Amino acid sequence: MTAPTVCAALADFVAASRWADLPATLRHNARRALLNHLGCAIGVARDPAVRTALAVMRPFSGAATATVVAQGLRLDPMAASFVNAIASNLLDYDDTHLATVIHPAAPVAPPVLALAEQRGLSGAAALHAVLLGIEVACRVGLGVSPGHYARGWHITASAGVFGAAAGCARLLGLTAAQTAQALGIAASQSSGLVENLPTAAKNVAVGNAARNGMLAALFAEAGYEAAPTAIEGPLGWARAMGDVPDVGAMAGELGTRWEAARNTYKPYPAGIVFHAVIDACLELREAIGGDAARIEGVTVAGDALLLARGDRVVRNERDARVSIHHAAAIALTLGRAGVAEFEMPAVDDAALARFRGRVVAQLDASLPRGAARVTLRLADGSEQLRTVIAPRGSLEVPLSDAELAAKFRSNAALGGLEERSDALVAALWSLDEAPSLLPLMRLLA
Repeated sequence: MTAPTVCAALADFVAASRWADLPATLRHNARRALLNHLGCAIGVARDPAVRTALAVMRPFSGAATATVVAQGLRLDPMAASFVNAIASNLLDYDDTHLATVIHPAAPVAPPVLALAEQRGLSGAAALHAVLLGIEVACRVGLGVSPGHYARGWHITASAGVFGAAAGCARLLGLTAAQTAQALGIAASQSSGLVENLPTAAKNVAVGNAARNGMLAALFAEAGYEAAPTAIEGPLGWARAMGDVPDVGAMAGELGTRWEAARNTYKPYPAGIVFHAVIDACLELREAIGGDAARIEGVTVAGDALLLARGDRVVRNERDARVSIHHAAAIALTLGRAGVAEFEMPAVDDAALARFRGRVVAQLDASLPRGAARVTLRLADGSEQLRTVIAPRGSLEVPLSDAELAAKFRSNAALGGLEERSDALVAALWSLDEAPSLLPLMRLLA
């Protein structure tokens, strides 16, 4: 018997899944993902990048049926998805599947929420679709990692479009055959470049992944078709954008091995591979009594991904969020690494700039992805060293529900929704009991 294609296997899984049959811990992971996602989007409501995206999209919007988070207005579902995806991913504060370095909720949740709002669907339906979309995005990304990212494809966007298509297909009630077509169509809608990560073009690609996934599902609903092997075929997506795909990673053990259960949430608004650097530096700062003036030099060691992403000149806030030197500087001199510490005033701060110049990055291939070793050289000639393998927010040291809620409230204050934060947290924790998204969207508007 011929094995099903990747599109068919994923589609069968999506179409057959039932929310009530999923383990309680997995259903709760969906709530956590949505809480984190929406907090990140609210936190940047006043950011010029979000306001610009809104201004560009608004004149072209159709019927205004989908809420733009914390902006007090609606757009059509595709335009709202585009803006909300940009917002969620803007601060590098969103969720992370470390094995692929995908931030899956950013491309998946906005189109799902927009369609569910437009069509009056339940909170449980939306949560289920978000969970399935995250699973599909991570599965597809896992099948081409690490070569896909190494070739320059921004995997959050390039694999995220499949998750968006899967989530929307589920909400639309598409059959397994139609869902397979949606995934195949999404293969032709995939893009996003690592070269663009320090610029707003990165966020455009994530916005496109959200709306293009919805578009793929809508075309499949209308009868459009794609090649059965659009993902893994000889001239398909995976080989065009990487190497020979790992089909087992993409389509094996569906429903028993959940990549969505390996999703994690950040305590710091920076690239995930910099969290171990920050944790190690915070520990070292405490060990030297907070006296950064004693530090003459800092060496940060990590794997090739850490150096490729983070050994860079810091020119703006986007660079800062993916900089080894800036992460070490703020943690060691300020003792904190919140949103403000990665904004332009911190980038331009002369003392921080001088300290960044004392930080040297060093390759250590023996360290696993996400780990770091930091060595301080002190004025008295001594050294202090810390190695962090599993930073805060990782699978091994996850943020608690209380910590995620506190992060949400902090972001809500930044975005101007502080007075609604308690009501929003309560609504999100109980969203699967809501007959529609209307109460939640009223709070988010």
